[in-house]
Amino acid sequence: MNRVVSELATIGLPVRRAQVENLYVEAMVLADEAHTAFAAARDLGVVGVGGTRDSLLQIGLACESLKTTTRLMHIIAWLLHRRAMIGGDPGAGPNDSAARIGEPVVADWDICVRFDDPVRRIIAASERLFERIAAIEAGWDAPVAAPPVQAMLARLEARL
Repeated sequence: MNRVVSELATIGLPVRRAQVENLYVEAMVLADEAHTAFAAARDLGVVGVGGTRDSLLQIGLACESLKTTTRLMHIIAWLLHRRAMIGGDPGAGPNDSAARIGEPVVADWDICVRFDDPVRRIIAASERLFERIAAIEAGWDAPVAAPPVQAMLARLEARL
């Protein structure tokens, strides 16, 4: 029975590898877009009502920039660790701190709604990507259920 569960776990390996690679590319592109959008917003200065610079909104932009960057770095670290685990790196184990995505760094949308659309879009996209990674991690870490036929055979074997 353990052999069957072990075989089932390795069946999904190419799919997991492809998922990790695709998500890694997506995360790196999003990180580059975030860098560009936050730098542009910072360079242009956040303008408040009446066309004057809004110092509190500039601080909010800096904080949300750090939160978004942190969120993306957690995602990228998780993906790199999973890539190492899939590749069989002996230094990358399922009990390492990088093997868990952890708790999300949540954006303050009361502040974010005042940013330009490109910045808001990137913040939202980074939150969605984090949620996707957390869902994938939960699914991958769920115990692999034996196929119904194997479960029936195990019950029959137990009765004999």
